[in-house]
Amino acid sequence: MPRISKPAKIIAAGALALALGTTALTPFAPQATAQPAPATAVALPRPVGPDFADLAARVAPAVVRISITGHTEATPVQLPPELRGTPFERFFQQRGGGGGGERRVMGQGSGFIIDPAGYVVTNNHVVGQADSVKVELADGRQLPAKVVGTDPKTDLALLKIDAGSNLPTVAFGNSDSLRVGEWVLAMGNPFGLGGTATAGIVSARGRQIGAGPYDDFIQTDASINPGNSGGPLFNAAGEVVGVNAAIFSPSGGNIGIGFAVPSSLAQSVIAQLKETGRVDRGWLGVSMQSIDPTLASALGAADSKGALIGGVEPDGPAAKAGLQPGDIVTGFNGRPVAAPRDLAEAVGTQKPGATVAVEVMRDGKRLEQQATLANTPDSREARGGGNGAPAQANLGIALAPRDHGRGAVVAEVRPDSVAASQGLQPGDVILRAGDRAVAGPRDVAEAVEAARRAKRPAIALQIEREGGRAFLALPLQAG
Repeated sequence: MPRISKPAKIIAAGALALALGTTALTPFAPQATAQPAPATAVALPRPVGPDFADLAARVAPAVVRISITGHTEATPVQLPPELRGTPFERFFQQRGGGGGGERRVMGQGSGFIIDPAGYVVTNNHVVGQADSVKVELADGRQLPAKVVGTDPKTDLALLKIDAGSNLPTVAFGNSDSLRVGEWVLAMGNPFGLGGTATAGIVSARGRQIGAGPYDDFIQTDASINPGNSGGPLFNAAGEVVGVNAAIFSPSGGNIGIGFAVPSSLAQSVIAQLKETGRVDRGWLGVSMQSIDPTLASALGAADSKGALIGGVEPDGPAAKAGLQPGDIVTGFNGRPVAAPRDLAEAVGTQKPGATVAVEVMRDGKRLEQQATLANTPDSREARGGGNGAPAQANLGIALAPRDHGRGAVVAEVRPDSVAASQGLQPGDVILRAGDRAVAGPRDVAEAVEAARRAKRPAIALQIEREGGRAFLALPLQAG
């Protein structure tokens, strides 16, 4: 989980303030006119807070603890020059300090059962790189789990366990009906402690935190900590309205800013994973950018709403539909498009092969084009790891082979992505990634995965642009 206490003196100061306030509010009556009065105590009404006990007892049996084992590349450590050629060099190498290789890692997370047959929802970053997965039920049983499918773009994953009998379940609710200020309950396995419940409110909706192309997080102040990843966020009715996925914290612990994938997104992704083990999304074949008022004026647009098409992939669905660079997409299949993110989400909800209506503004005129979406070409997605699985680090770039010579061409940069924030542009050629030369897109993906496994905070890319070459550091965000 990405890392994105008040001293006792404060408590004492609060108690002192309360005491002073009570003294100040005590009526003062001169002794000469004081009248005897019966000593009566007035009990002021005290608001009753929410009680989650019944709710927690009802849903807890379906919340599970997830343990994984995996491996990562050990980072080679250079032997100091003054020790080379001495007896200490052999000792150093025997202890593993001078070589690379692999080392085993262990991790923990949370999940919840959505089907009596044993289907368990969790985060991709909990199990995506695991060699083996175990699920511990609320009754203490530990069962091996199979990874049915993962979706790095939404950080969701689906597991399957066989308990020999039907299991308790929880159901998805409607996250679209959530309101800021509404009570929610988070459950999971923080810091490996086991079943834990914390309560808070919905702090915000629609948060974008740079985690992927479909950022639409619920923000909550219910305590979420490392180990809560993949656990459920319940509404007051006991329905799952979110999958806890990330926190913002300079210290690594809860500071009241946690994020959950909304159930409106998770439900459709999990349904596809359960059916086919993967998520198929449509591809339009355009690069997009936001519009500011100055640019809108230059384009003859009435306002800055919409997604400006910056580039169109040759022979892609958009090109075949007649879309052009400079078109402003204002609607997609009946859904309004106010920003590039809206178009990305709308396209992502459609299956390859779907025919959609794309509304655009061109030279001040409104047009509607029909486009048939396609599968995302493999060369457009940086891939790596075993079995051709998508690279875990979605950096917001689409890559294509270079026509002549070595390198990978940046075909598309997603707006508001890590790559965009670091200045990467379509047309850039990646010549080196980390410590390796790049012959094609796969080399970039493999270098990114290696850097992620080594827990490096960033990867260095050598970029060629308009004949010039330079290096830039691309941060690697934890999933």
